[in-house]
Amino acid sequence: MKNVKILHLPLLFLFVHACFAQADFAPYFFDNGPYSHNGNLALFSLSEDTAVGTQIYCLNGTDPEGQKVRYGLSFDPGSKEYFRVDPESGNITLVEKLDREKQDSIDVLVSITDGQSKVVERVTIFVMDANDEKPEFQNMPAIIDVVETTESGSSIYKAQAVDKDTGSGGSVTYFLQNPQSSLFAIDRHSGVLRIKSGEMLDYEKTKTHFVTVIAKDGGGTFNGKEQFLSSSATLTINVIDAQDTPPSFIGTPYFAYVYEVSGPVIFVCLLSVSSGDDGVFSINRTSGLITLLTLPIHLKREIFNIKVRASEVSPEGRLMDYSLTTVVIRVVDLNNNPPTFYGENGQQNMFELTMYEHPPEGEILRGLKITVNDSDQGANAKFNLRLIGPGRMLRVVPQTVLNEAQVTILVEDSAAMDYEKHHFLTYKLLAVEIDTPERFSATADIVIHLLDTNDNAPKFSSDYYIARIPENSPGGSNVVSVTAIDPDSGPWGEVKYSIYGSGADLFLIHPESGIIYTQPWASLDAEVRSKYNFYVKAEDAEGKYSLAEVFVTVLDLNDHPPAFNDNFLEKTMVIGAPVKIEAVDDDAEVPNNVIEYAIMKAEPDNNIFDIDADTGEIVLKSYIKSMAIIQNITKQRDCTWSLLVQARDRGQPSFSTTAVVKIDITEATQLKGGPLGSFLLQNRNKPLQILGMLAGVISLMVVVTVIISTAIFMRNKKSNRILPNRRVRRRPRKQQTWNFKNPFKEPETPGVKFIVEEEEREPEVVVENANYNNNVSTAVRHWPPPPPPCAPCLPPPPPPYIPGERQWVVPTGSTVVAPKPKKKPVITRQDTVNKALVSELKMRLEQKRNNSFT
Repeated sequence: MKNVKILHLPLLFLFVHACFAQADFAPYFFDNGPYSHNGNLALFSLSEDTAVGTQIYCLNGTDPEGQKVRYGLSFDPGSKEYFRVDPESGNITLVEKLDREKQDSIDVLVSITDGQSKVVERVTIFVMDANDEKPEFQNMPAIIDVVETTESGSSIYKAQAVDKDTGSGGSVTYFLQNPQSSLFAIDRHSGVLRIKSGEMLDYEKTKTHFVTVIAKDGGGTFNGKEQFLSSSATLTINVIDAQDTPPSFIGTPYFAYVYEVSGPVIFVCLLSVSSGDDGVFSINRTSGLITLLTLPIHLKREIFNIKVRASEVSPEGRLMDYSLTTVVIRVVDLNNNPPTFYGENGQQNMFELTMYEHPPEGEILRGLKITVNDSDQGANAKFNLRLIGPGRMLRVVPQTVLNEAQVTILVEDSAAMDYEKHHFLTYKLLAVEIDTPERFSATADIVIHLLDTNDNAPKFSSDYYIARIPENSPGGSNVVSVTAIDPDSGPWGEVKYSIYGSGADLFLIHPESGIIYTQPWASLDAEVRSKYNFYVKAEDAEGKYSLAEVFVTVLDLNDHPPAFNDNFLEKTMVIGAPVKIEAVDDDAEVPNNVIEYAIMKAEPDNNIFDIDADTGEIVLKSYIKSMAIIQNITKQRDCTWSLLVQARDRGQPSFSTTAVVKIDITEATQLKGGPLGSFLLQNRNKPLQILGMLAGVISLMVVVTVIISTAIFMRNKKSNRILPNRRVRRRPRKQQTWNFKNPFKEPETPGVKFIVEEEEREPEVVVENANYNNNVSTAVRHWPPPPPPCAPCLPPPPPPYIPGERQWVVPTGSTVVAPKPKKKPVITRQDTVNKALVSELKMRLEQKRNNSFT
């Protein structure tokens, strides 16, 4: 574009002077290309259904000196002003309704100024089509005559409707309003009306037929929604009696040329002009001469296709049967024509192609036979080709043409040509002259209908599904519904479902709906298995598939009551220690398997026990410290209680069970005494284990005693030494009740079990036995040379009999005496019992041996 600077002449001198002082550069627009919404508005396109008041573009430029710029927008004189610009921001707003069918491009003068210099550029805004026009019949309503002898299947008329829209909205298909009851049929694409196969016209039955033809477009977008438009017209068919053969043309086809600089021209042809003459041609009805009524320079078209009809005339002067032909007249003009697009059948402004989605990149769209031509010569015939449309999926070759070229469309972005996103693509092929002042241009619409392929696998709405089902659900119950979508069309978009995996044995899936349900025979039990997981597969007709994982949780229901090991329990309770009972609930989850305990009834007294509701431990009331308190409450010496204990779960509904617990209460003090007491207390409810332990301890003691006694006996039997008598006197013990005491525990207040007394004349002696087994040969003795032995003294009188106390037989014992040392040996507490047993056995053996001597 040329930059224009407007200067006031009176200030010319001042301006020249200022240029020497400081240079002033003109502002300029940014050229961001046809796909941008800001810049200089070059090659900008706008849909005709854009609402008035919409901001469509933003002018954007700058000044090299950084001056603030203002924007302007104007139109050619007499042109309708469709847009308005904000001089500050450059925002352009649509102020008039667009109509592509009336004006498909708008020339606009945009300007930018910094207050001193102003730049003006002429740009063209292209108006894109929207489906806002109904098809319009060109030759209907009409009245035609058809001879009754016309053969079945013959064409009798061609309905012609034109939709001014482009693309699919401009394509027209034809239908009959009542095709079943009619004798006629119409070709939906060409509009040719025929007599149905097997049908014949009958003048005697029906002289006139009224056929309503509907013309419907291919649909398109309007105001963001897809719509289809249609119109109808009536064709009146008069049935004519049979006549002679219709007239026929000779020398067809007919072509004629007229030059732009010539005068009116006469063509030789036949009979009458039917259509296509635009009112500039006339024909002699008798001779068939066609005459041009105006100068060729005033003609608006280059090619005229004139329909000429030749009719028979009846003797009465009525027009009868006729024939049609086409006369093509081409106007040869000067070099002032814009580029023109041609198809296989001549000039064409719309090209359609049907192809599969995702063609290979670089592939030529061979179905498009497009030729572009500029009949001018030299520089006037040089022009550029551009392809305007959605994205950059296609490109045009060549981009610069001289006179004529075959147009090639190549695939540039295969992935974007997706049927699921675009069922059809609409492009505008633009040819603009380069070096002419007029910058003539031409456009052609290219509509590409995409066909679907199986390029998508089904996709689940989620990668996994979580379902829950109660355990008492009957067989065939619905579990969860999975959904997978395949965006492909037809059979490729149909999804079949299946399941597999180790956890899928109890489940089925409907292959079409995706509903997963249990097997008819399935019985779900949360106590047996509460978790299942498996895979679901969605597959299309060609085997493309995707997977998702299903997690099924079987919800536990409270279907098991608590249960005791036995309905009658026997327990022994020591005062101060609890007694525990336990019930089990086979339910799988809380709170169904959580048990609460309660005492429902106690005999002979209800107010003596408490129970822990969570653990089942039964304890005496805190104020009960002894058996005396219990006996005082019951007035009985029997300390046996019967309790009715209930175990109830926390499920809904709640289940419970009861058991009778018999409790024997005993004193805790009777079982004190070290590890044995602790063992008896801990195992008070296991009498067999207590008896087994006691039997083992007694057996061990007997075996040790027998071994020791045998060893002593054998040693003393081999010895011939005379041992002195020893008087052994036991210290009387206080009378006490019989207690079970741990033989392995040291006594709390150990005392001297045995005391040895000698006569006053005898020196004090101490027997020191290192291993405490009365082995005389190993005893440590301390004495001066002993005096001669003397007779032993009599044993002391036996102790008085004490009821309940064991009677000890004290024999006369002999030993070796020595003077008493200053310190007595220390006898440990641990060996007190063993030493007493050994001493007793030793005395018995000595007594037996003395008796044998006497």
